[in-house]
Amino acid sequence: MLKKTISALIAGVIFGLGLIMSGMTDPKKVIGFLDVTGNWDPSLMFVMIGAIGVSYFAFSHAKKRTHSYINETIQLPTSQQIDTPLVLGAIAFGIGWGLVGLCPGPALAVLTFGGYEVVLFVLAMLTGMEFHRLYKNKI
Repeated sequence: MLKKTISALIAGVIFGLGLIMSGMTDPKKVIGFLDVTGNWDPSLMFVMIGAIGVSYFAFSHAKKRTHSYINETIQLPTSQQIDTPLVLGAIAFGIGWGLVGLCPGPALAVLTFGGYEVVLFVLAMLTGMEFHRLYKNKI
């Protein structure tokens, strides 16, 4: 259990530092990247290309294994179905990202020093997650 906790902490710190260093936590930079018809800032494209590259090799390696390096069972998603909840979720995510310039990971990475706007964003995000949980449990 301690190995799992320490591994999660190390991965989280590396991820958070990467988000901060790359500019993904700066809403102005993100909105500049999303503004393809205006004053477009393509710099975050390199962050995404790097993330896709690292993920490709990591997932290719993980598919060949049944357990992680800390002996946890590897559980990769198997569904390739594009359904209504996926599309609606992607649309909601995109609208939120475009309006605010933050998505969940970067918002959590700057929660303590991002100002009241980030706190409001995270509270709204958690509220939405709770509504989703209640809706799913009702079905």
